[in-house]
Amino acid sequence: MRHTNKPTGAQWKQLFEIFKEANMAIPIKKGKVETAKKCVIYGPEGIGKSTLASRFPDPVFIDTEGSTKELDVARYPAPTSWNDIITQVEDTAAEAPCKTLIIDTADWAEQFCIKAVCQKNGVGGVEDFGYGKGYVYVSETFAELLRACDKCIEAGINVVFTAHAMMRKFEQPDEMGAYDRWEMKLTKKVAPLLKEWADMVLFCNYKTDVITDQNTKSKKATGGRRVMYTSHHPCWDAKNRYSLPEQMDMSFDGISHLFTNTKQPEPDYRAKVRALIKDMSPEQKQEIITKYGLGPHSTNEDYKNTFLAMTGGN
Repeated sequence: MRHTNKPTGAQWKQLFEIFKEANMAIPIKKGKVETAKKCVIYGPEGIGKSTLASRFPDPVFIDTEGSTKELDVARYPAPTSWNDIITQVEDTAAEAPCKTLIIDTADWAEQFCIKAVCQKNGVGGVEDFGYGKGYVYVSETFAELLRACDKCIEAGINVVFTAHAMMRKFEQPDEMGAYDRWEMKLTKKVAPLLKEWADMVLFCNYKTDVITDQNTKSKKATGGRRVMYTSHHPCWDAKNRYSLPEQMDMSFDGISHLFTNTKQPEPDYRAKVRALIKDMSPEQKQEIITKYGLGPHSTNEDYKNTFLAMTGGN
């Protein structure tokens, strides 16, 4: 089940009435919106996912598997439960101790999630639920982590998940035959949930070239250069929203430009003013609107000035 925080039809109607009563138009914004980034980095073990993640701006790790012991990075105490992970993410959103939060790795975090789901329901394993229900419960619980991560994004903090990769046999539903492809080492409902959530899914692997000897016709594998793929391919999952090259060296340098314009989001002062006048009478609300010249075309800056004036600059 995919969770969403979008208002329902009834909630939209209620919001509209609040805006209408206070003569405040529902804001509509145009153009690009610079926000913190949601990134997933996955690949085979030992390729350097954690090292790459450590190059992101001002990172703090939630190290679920102890893979950062040899890295000089900031990290939270090692989590011992699913609740520990959720708490650390929520604390990051509230206290903003860094510019990038790294959850290393998603698949080990998912194991904590599975354990929590099984303990809550009194079963020994996710398969014990029957009819695939266990995987639904796991994805619903894992979505709680993504919602907590969204709070970090709203606070201007980038969120990076690392994950291990594994080969799976893939069968095209309308084609004959099957082939192997790389996927994240996650359960069948959590993997697509994480991919949908991310702005960018980078698949890291070793680039191997096969050379044919012209005399003997024998083939020889050479190379082993580490690369990352940014677009979907029949043999792996990847995506990005930033028109990146399909293949890049496995280096932060190729994506560093995406983080140069990330700004701390401006508070929604329209909402702050609305909260201040919520319990006022219609006459008092109209007096505030008239006094500060608020109207349908008022900007967030206008509401900021109003808020500061009403609260004495606090």
